[in-house]
Amino acid sequence: MSQYQDTIARLQSQGVHSVLVQFCDIHGVAKGKLVPLTNLREWVEQGAGFAGPSIWGTGLPRFGARSEYYARIQVQSLQPLPFMPGVAHAVGDGFAGGQPLDTCSRQLLQAAIERIKSRGWTLWVGIEPEFFLLRQGADGAWKVGDTHDQLDKPSYDLKAIQRNQGFLEEMRSTLTELGFELQQIDHEDACGQYEINYKFDDALVAADRYMLFKLTAHAVAQKHGLVFSAMAKPLAHAPGSGLHFHLSITDAQGKALFADASGSLGLSALGHQFAAGLLDHGDALSALCAPTVNSYKRLALSHSASGTTWSPVWKAYGDNNRTCLLRAVAGRLEWRLPDASCNVYAAIAATLLAGLDGVDRALQAPEPCDEDLYERFASGAPMPARLPRDLFDALGALEQDAVLRGLLGHSFCEQFLRLKREEWDQYQQHVSAWELDRYADGF
Repeated sequence: MSQYQDTIARLQSQGVHSVLVQFCDIHGVAKGKLVPLTNLREWVEQGAGFAGPSIWGTGLPRFGARSEYYARIQVQSLQPLPFMPGVAHAVGDGFAGGQPLDTCSRQLLQAAIERIKSRGWTLWVGIEPEFFLLRQGADGAWKVGDTHDQLDKPSYDLKAIQRNQGFLEEMRSTLTELGFELQQIDHEDACGQYEINYKFDDALVAADRYMLFKLTAHAVAQKHGLVFSAMAKPLAHAPGSGLHFHLSITDAQGKALFADASGSLGLSALGHQFAAGLLDHGDALSALCAPTVNSYKRLALSHSASGTTWSPVWKAYGDNNRTCLLRAVAGRLEWRLPDASCNVYAAIAATLLAGLDGVDRALQAPEPCDEDLYERFASGAPMPARLPRDLFDALGALEQDAVLRGLLGHSFCEQFLRLKREEWDQYQQHVSAWELDRYADGF
């Protein structure tokens, strides 16, 4: 039997008849279709076909050989979906005209990984998904899904965990069945907010897993009458949802290259250079790691209803310092800029390339921060440079950062900047309820 026949037989023995081919658009939103398992060879070698212009950010024309977007199944990703009986999930790579598509964010990440593989290195990424459980009322208003979740300081609230045990237990069992190695589940710092942590992996697998995590969470939440929300900050007076990346690099022998017990912050010279690259490109990285208008409501110096905020506003790094953009901990780097609305492939790719640029140029990071930056700000003392205050400024920073755009690829960046500027223009033209309440009869 061929490789495909073996795989087909194995999945059919588990009751699978169809494959959900999943990829994501430039916004990081999962897309795909169902195809017959029996035609697996076609889906792997040619790909499942889609009308290219119907997908955000492909840049493909409306006619001709390159108007079709083909998602080629990665065989190793095939596995049955517990919440879709008879269906196996598969990750797809974007192709057009028989060539890898340069606007496909998964292809973008693979190209970035090749740069580090050529050095004999591997990037490991641990992703921390934070999210809200919401409901939309009959009046269209969005509310916290658990109406009893109202504590002033709700972090680690066990009563909320007990009330939402049905959702959390189904997430635990489903993710475990899908091969996630879970580490912890907790109620986060906002009402209705949770975090589910699982083991780190190499960069590409980590990104694929996060997409599968979101697919699972949407399905399980809907089953329990809830909405899984990856919006950065759905509640005005509460903390937002981050998607922190824990970053480390090993060499071919498995040695951790960022770690040095005798070094400042427990980091090696390479670790400091990588950190310097992230801080140097921080403004441009904001566009890709915090890619929505709402993202900058999270990245703001606002008071939190819980009395605590960890918003990474200033371009600084320190030893286990959560008030900094970059936190050094246990010989690795925690990149605190990304939020849950980012395209995880593009965000990891840009983060890796920015860090490698710091290594290649032997950049020197600023002096480590050993104080609470929020207390320092309140005292009126001089502060480190701030990240962009809104999406408009972040997009401008990306456009001005020719080095990062060149490393990422101009085709992807051109599509991303165009669509995100349109998003910003639509936001600017919108008249909000806040504006009406403040100005309608105020003059």
